[in-house]
Amino acid sequence: MTSLSQTDVRRTCTMLSATGLIRLVTEIDDNGPIPGRALTRTLTGIPDTQRRQAVSQARALGLVRHRPGAGLDLTPAGAELADIYDAMARWARHHSFPAPVCDFTSRVQRTLALVTAPIALVPENTNEGSEGAPSMCAASAGDLAGPRDLLHQWLCANQRPDQDVDDELAA
Repeated sequence: MTSLSQTDVRRTCTMLSATGLIRLVTEIDDNGPIPGRALTRTLTGIPDTQRRQAVSQARALGLVRHRPGAGLDLTPAGAELADIYDAMARWARHHSFPAPVCDFTSRVQRTLALVTAPIALVPENTNEGSEGAPSMCAASAGDLAGPRDLLHQWLCANQRPDQDVDDELAA
């Protein structure tokens, strides 16, 4: 296992925080494989372009595969990522982050941003840190270690040094 640079972590987490990707991975995790023709009905509210991009990203990152007769299904890495998304959403909900009422995707996106950015510890009930970065109260900072460790373990286990994901996505 090689060490990850902060740039690599941020780049990968930016990809992992795409709305379409989060919805695709969690939908398959919650409800099983998605037949190709059911993708539009399943991922409602996501434009066709973003839906196609989410599938391309998921394939390039090794998160999904096509199972004949079943459709698009999660790989073991995809199932592990779904568990990480769940853990991040639970952490965020427990801490009312970024707000007491918030959807699953936004909680995951904001928590991913939080674990990959330097944390600005600010007084409780403040939603934004310096320069608009997500922040949190000092009491919650230690709790973030769990989701951060899970993400780091997943990133290290799912490095693809033989492939440049950006090149695959551009193809």
